[in-house]
Amino acid sequence: MIMQDTKTRRIVEVLIHIIGWGIVFGFPFLLMNRSDFSVSWMAYLRHDSAVPVSFLIVFYINYCFFIPHFLFKGRIKQYIALNLLLILCTAIGVHFWQSFVSHSYVKPSGPRRPKPPSWIFILRDVFSMILTVGLAAAIRMSGRWADIEAARREAEKSRTEAELKNLRSQLNPHFLLNTLNNIYALIAFDSDKAQAAVQELSRLLRHVLYDNQQNYVALGKEMDFIRNYIELMRIRLAANVSVETQIDIRADSRTEIAPLIFISLIENAFKHGISPTEPSFIRIHFSESPSQICCEISNSYHPKNQADKSGSGIGLEQVRKRLELTYPGRYEWNQGVSDDGKEYKSVLSIRY
Repeated sequence: MIMQDTKTRRIVEVLIHIIGWGIVFGFPFLLMNRSDFSVSWMAYLRHDSAVPVSFLIVFYINYCFFIPHFLFKGRIKQYIALNLLLILCTAIGVHFWQSFVSHSYVKPSGPRRPKPPSWIFILRDVFSMILTVGLAAAIRMSGRWADIEAARREAEKSRTEAELKNLRSQLNPHFLLNTLNNIYALIAFDSDKAQAAVQELSRLLRHVLYDNQQNYVALGKEMDFIRNYIELMRIRLAANVSVETQIDIRADSRTEIAPLIFISLIENAFKHGISPTEPSFIRIHFSESPSQICCEISNSYHPKNQADKSGSGIGLEQVRKRLELTYPGRYEWNQGVSDDGKEYKSVLSIRY
């Protein structure tokens, strides 16, 4: 991508140079329609072209050599000294060339008008060449800035992809650990349910191990994974726990979503929304509109104590990091406990 952008920018640069110098060299001919001004090709080539040629020489000596080898390397004093020498030599050379050409062909008879002093023309050319040097530096530095910015964007993209890959690699064992804890709890009192849970887990791991390696998956496929996960979690629930799910998303939805971006929210609901002694509830609602995906989860609030490592919150922290990396500026996540401290609610909206 960067190579393609650089190639396009180079082509545009060449066209700009051609057009710019075409205007500089063709400017005298643009004035030929004026009644008091005329110029011949021979006179232009012998006399008038000397000044634009000197500008071209100064420009490209700076553009191709002085700026990259002195200015960009911090050798400012050498850069200024070389430019002063170049400008003075070029301006004096142009003056002598024009004087030589003016005396080499026969001038028309008639009274000769007095000419201004030569130093005025030299000073004019020196000033114009200083502007030419400034223009070369500005163009070169803008190109350098574009290269640096392109490299920065590529480095940022690579860093983001590396961070996302690292987060996904952390999520796999975290997800597996939570699920195995659920199965372990089942083995003690219902081996049949534990066997069913292992089968469900094998299907879930297929999604985690393969689809999680992609940057995006189809939303319909991700919803299938979430349905299977919720069914796996239901196996160990007591009768006093109510789980309601509503998924208003088509099964064949091809909308792309980051894989496993919602699973930690659901895990958090099952960890903190269930009490072994009190009635508990979990409500999960997914919806899709033409411009966004919404995940709304509410549950009864039974926070883990400090000694319970399963409530460390690593999953939610991963969700926040992944959202910042994958959907910067395109998501809204509101979460918190109700005023009475009995309900926790999380609403995540992702725009695409």
